[in-house]
Amino acid sequence: MAVVSKRYAAALADVVFEQKMNPAQAVQELNSVLAMLQESADLRKLWENPAIPANQKRALLDALAKRIGLSKATRNFVAVLIDHRRIQLFAEIVGDVQHEIDRRLGFAEAEITSARDLNDSEKRVLESRIEMMTGKKVRAHYTRDQKLIGGAVVRLGSTVYDGSVRGQLERLKEQLSS
Repeated sequence: MAVVSKRYAAALADVVFEQKMNPAQAVQELNSVLAMLQESADLRKLWENPAIPANQKRALLDALAKRIGLSKATRNFVAVLIDHRRIQLFAEIVGDVQHEIDRRLGFAEAEITSARDLNDSEKRVLESRIEMMTGKKVRAHYTRDQKLIGGAVVRLGSTVYDGSVRGQLERLKEQLSS
């Protein structure tokens, strides 16, 4: 269903940029709806149930949209998902919307794992190197893994840059064994 999810995400991203909406606000609103769906099994079941008329589902959506302050575009997007019975893909679509908006704004998501916690200046240096390498602004998420011994591993999408001591030792081991 990844193709379907990406198609809906691209459509919402089109609306966000055409209507000059705040992209961060649009994603935040989608995450608010997602949180409600994850917290309420009843809401999820109601919106996924084909036996309940669409107008009743949209009426509930309107009440929730008013309560949490959804923009008209976000409310309409969720209504389209309800009407087309795609609400079960909502979490995947929200993730794809974030990625599509980031792509259009020139951002790259980087997962950086290091052997120890990095200080702010080390993070800035690492992020600036990634930005030079990719030509994009970087949104970095940091984790720590002591098994790396030293250095860091950077994941950009499906590409992994392994600058860890553990990775260097494994490459050396492969070279010596061949």
